[in-house]
Amino acid sequence: MAVWSRRMGCGRMLPRFDTWGPELKAHIDYEAAFEDYLQRQQIPYVAVDEAKRAAFRDAKLKSFDFIVYSATGKNWLVDIKGRRWATRQGNSRPAWENWVTQADLDGLKQWQEVFGTGFAALLVFAYRLDADGAPPAEVVHEFRGARYVFAGVALDDYETSARLRSPKWGTVNLPVSEFARHVRPIADWL
Repeated sequence: MAVWSRRMGCGRMLPRFDTWGPELKAHIDYEAAFEDYLQRQQIPYVAVDEAKRAAFRDAKLKSFDFIVYSATGKNWLVDIKGRRWATRQGNSRPAWENWVTQADLDGLKQWQEVFGTGFAALLVFAYRLDADGAPPAEVVHEFRGARYVFAGVALDDYETSARLRSPKWGTVNLPVSEFARHVRPIADWL
């Protein structure tokens, strides 16, 4: 259920959600956890309803998940990529999985051009931590009994260093060293 409140000192009435209703992305845990993070931090945003996306110039574009507004810098077109932060085989350290599809990149690039100056695309990797897993040294957000870490990479930086991961699935990723160079905790972006 939506409750209207003033946020960020902007004087405008913005929606605040006290309970999980149909207007929220409650059906997707990673997106719901990120939305909860935005609400708790009182960061203004719009959740994008993929079911109601429009065709632009007769082309269907892959949708992003949120428009996140910034009081000090760029506004972000956010695409959430849910991943598990889990111990791999042989009890080795967990990895920062960062693969995306080429369609994700192409769609975000087009949306970034449509929105124009003042907006940039941001890939947000939402890592759900295993119960017994040691978290990375980033901010941990708790939501519905699970723990998450949100880390972002600007689309332009990701595209510059992306390498083909799977031709069959159309996926790309960043080598670990490049990902480490570009990724920052979500609080640094917002």
